[in-house]
Amino acid sequence: MVSKVRHFASVRSLVETLKPSYPIYCLHPDEIKRCAEQFLDLFPGRVLYAVKCNPHPLVLDILYKAGIRHFDTASLSEIALIRETYANAEAYFMHPVKGRAEIDAARDVYEIDHWMIDHEDELRKIIDVSGTGDGQVVLVRLATRPFGSAFELSKKFGASQDEVARLLRLVAKEGFQPGLAFHVGSQCRTPEAFRDAFRAVRDVLQASGEAIFYLDVGGGFPADYVDDRPPAFAEYVQAVKEGVQSLKLRGDCVLMCEPGRALVASGCTLLTQVQLRKDDAIYINDGIYHSLSESLDGHIHYPARLVRVKGEPSTTLKPFTVFGPTCDSSDVMPYQVELPDDVREGDWIEFGQAGAYTNSMRTAFNGFYPDTFVTVDEPPFFIAPDKTDT
Repeated sequence: MVSKVRHFASVRSLVETLKPSYPIYCLHPDEIKRCAEQFLDLFPGRVLYAVKCNPHPLVLDILYKAGIRHFDTASLSEIALIRETYANAEAYFMHPVKGRAEIDAARDVYEIDHWMIDHEDELRKIIDVSGTGDGQVVLVRLATRPFGSAFELSKKFGASQDEVARLLRLVAKEGFQPGLAFHVGSQCRTPEAFRDAFRAVRDVLQASGEAIFYLDVGGGFPADYVDDRPPAFAEYVQAVKEGVQSLKLRGDCVLMCEPGRALVASGCTLLTQVQLRKDDAIYINDGIYHSLSESLDGHIHYPARLVRVKGEPSTTLKPFTVFGPTCDSSDVMPYQVELPDDVREGDWIEFGQAGAYTNSMRTAFNGFYPDTFVTVDEPPFFIAPDKTDT
C-alpha cells in the first residue's frame, strides 16, 4: 500500500503553497511511466527493475502499473518489499554474495529460485541451503572490460572467462538451469561496451560447451546529465540485438536486462533551499551525505535551476560553490553550479535528473534526513531529448 502524498500541478505551485524549508523529492509519474513503457516496447526480453536504484513505494507502484513485473533484488529486504507488495511480481536474487540465512529465507519464505554467483563457494552455499535442481536457475556473472562507465562494477564482481566457463559446467552438473550474466557498469556511455561483452560471452559459451537457459545483460543503460549526453537508448538495444544474434542460444533462452537509472533518473527532481550565501558560495539543505552523493562518487553533474516566489531572478548566470548542510567540510559538490548571480537566502534550487541513487543513498548523518515526497504534473525541467528514433 502506497501512503498518500501531496500532489501539485508544478514545482512553482508547490513552492508557493508549502514554502518548504526542507528538501523535497518531486516525482513526475508520467515521466517514469514513459521510461518504463520505452523499455518494455524496445528491449527484446524481460525488463527487471533494479530496486536499489530507487526503492520508494510510489516509484515501484508507478513502474508496476506501467507494466514492470520483474525486479532485480539484491537483499532480503528488497525481496520482501517486492514479494509482499505485488502478488504476481517476480523477484530475482541478483547479488553475487549472499549470507546463508538470506538464502534460506529467500527460498523458504519468498520462493526465490533465481540466483547469481561469481565464485564456486557461493554455489556451494546455495546447494547447502537450498538444494539443487527443482527448477532453480543459477546465473554466473562474467567480468567485463572497462569502457568509461561512471561506476565500473567489474572491479568488485564477475569472474574471468575461463572461470565462468568452468562454473557454467559445474552449475549444470549440479542440476541447475545455467545462465550467464554481465554488467558493463552504471551510466555506461557507449553501446560498444555491450558489443565487447557479447564477444566475451560468445567465447565463454564456446569454451563451456553448455547451452544456457538465461542471458542477463545487466544494467548500465544511461541517463542524460549536464555535459553527459550518451547515445540514444535504441542504440544500446541494437547492440544487444546484434549480440544475441551472434550467439547460438537455445530457442527458449530467456533474455533479461536490469535497468535502474534509465528508468527513473528523469522522473524525479530534488527541491532544496538556500540557507546562506557567502560571496560565491551558497549553503543548501541537502548534500553529498544525503541525496547528492553521486555528484562526488560518480561525477554526476545534475542540472539545476533557481525557483523564487517573489520577484524575478537575474538573467545573468555565474558559477557558485554549493555546500551541503552538515558540519563536515567535505560536504560540498565537486563542481560549481551555474545560477543567477543574485541568488540569495530563501531561494529554492531544483536539481533535475534526481530519481536515481538519491533517496536510496541518503544517510541521517549529522541529524539531516530528507524524507518528503510529492508528485507533480508538469514535465521535469531537464528532460532527456527523444532519441528513440535516432
